[in-house]
Amino acid sequence: MYQFSQDLSQLQQRINTFLTQQLNLDTHPSPLAEAMRYGVLLGGKRIRPFLVYTTGRMLGADLNQLDYAAAGLEAIHAYSLMHDDLPAMDNDTLRRGQPTCHIAFDEASAILAGDALQAFAFEILTQAPLLSAEQKLALVKTLSRAAGMQGMCLGQSLDLISEQKQITLDELEYIHRNKTGALLSAALKMGLICSSHFANQALEQQLQRYAEAIGLAFQVQDDILDIEGESEITGKTIGSDLMADKSTYPKLLGLVGAKQKAQQLYQTAISELENLPFDTAALRAIAEFVVNRKS
Repeated sequence: MYQFSQDLSQLQQRINTFLTQQLNLDTHPSPLAEAMRYGVLLGGKRIRPFLVYTTGRMLGADLNQLDYAAAGLEAIHAYSLMHDDLPAMDNDTLRRGQPTCHIAFDEASAILAGDALQAFAFEILTQAPLLSAEQKLALVKTLSRAAGMQGMCLGQSLDLISEQKQITLDELEYIHRNKTGALLSAALKMGLICSSHFANQALEQQLQRYAEAIGLAFQVQDDILDIEGESEITGKTIGSDLMADKSTYPKLLGLVGAKQKAQQLYQTAISELENLPFDTAALRAIAEFVVNRKS
């Protein structure tokens, strides 16, 4: 019987060990390497690496190849959080229960560490042994598209300019399909690329629909936790979205409506797994985790 908590813990340890090894760098007297490690290794659920590993594993990929894809994706995620916490953006002082990078170091170090992690992400993708040049290029293309002006950065920009404005539900979903959903979708595609099924477009589209549903569900639950969560559990400042007057799912749908939306997205995700000829237990479990998590 599949044990989600055990699997998640083991894969968290795996990616943390791999990232620690890869970031064992010395930039003395600059604090750059230390700030990079702080931003990446501060903690976190490692949901994106988990999706890379479990998708690739489901499709017969080698975990040793998936390490590189998972590390590249998590480096991009970590850099985005470091920049997102800066005073010019969300101005947060707490991340994963610890001082944010610009508080622990300084603003310039946090900016440069984020920049360096972004470069590191693409460098590490090129170093995966045994993957073909075509697969490596596909990994770079997938991650760069998801992280840039057609994905995460666009979503963050739209999120910032939407503060203190009334926006529609469709506009909110467009923001979060980019800001949060793009990297989650990339996780599944990168796992697929590392497998022998990497050219299967029908499979890619089915996994994409699953990923889009859990990506939105993740954000809906984030918005709910900004109201109902506890800082000691979430590791973030509760009510920060309200203070910034951001448009959120509870704001547009009400708290009950937001919870119903999360459950609808969960059911959509699960339905996309119904006809896959693979063991989807891990993908089912992470979808349930996303909508029921407390942090």
